[in-house]
Amino acid sequence: MKFSQFEPSRTQEAITLFRNVFSASEGEAEGRVIADFVAKLIHTTEQQDLIGCVAELNDRLVGCIFFSRITVPNGQSAFILSPVAVSTELQGTGIGQKLIQYGLDHLRSVNVKLAFTYGDPGYYCKTGFQPINENIVKAPCPLSQPIGWLAQSLDGQAIQPMVGATRCVEALNDPSLW
Repeated sequence: MKFSQFEPSRTQEAITLFRNVFSASEGEAEGRVIADFVAKLIHTTEQQDLIGCVAELNDRLVGCIFFSRITVPNGQSAFILSPVAVSTELQGTGIGQKLIQYGLDHLRSVNVKLAFTYGDPGYYCKTGFQPINENIVKAPCPLSQPIGWLAQSLDGQAIQPMVGATRCVEALNDPSLW
């Protein structure tokens, strides 16, 4: 298994991976929604505001994650993990967790202080994310499942309560995704 940074030349391969994975688990309609989201994320987000990581097996893209910039009230450098996909036939093998860890290590290497995500705590807590209350840091959009709002400090410092709104990149600023 090889982990590396996402290259724009793999855009279509990544979009197809997300469509296939989410279609298999959530149905065709959700597969299209997530594929469209990934396409918009890649095409509309400034390069410095998007970090993608991939897992390859025999030169085939089998996993892909994206971190996009989230602006928090205290000005710390922060990114949010969304979305995550691992080829259906390889799910449950630890590739997703290793890929997320690879991405978090990269964020630390470029001095990002905070990482957020929105999803299943049972999965994301395995890579260091912890539930966070919106009284500490408000999510950019209303949360349909508040228990899924998760964060972690990447510099070892406790996450301090922040007053004010957060902002995410345009592609993620869609309440239907939250």
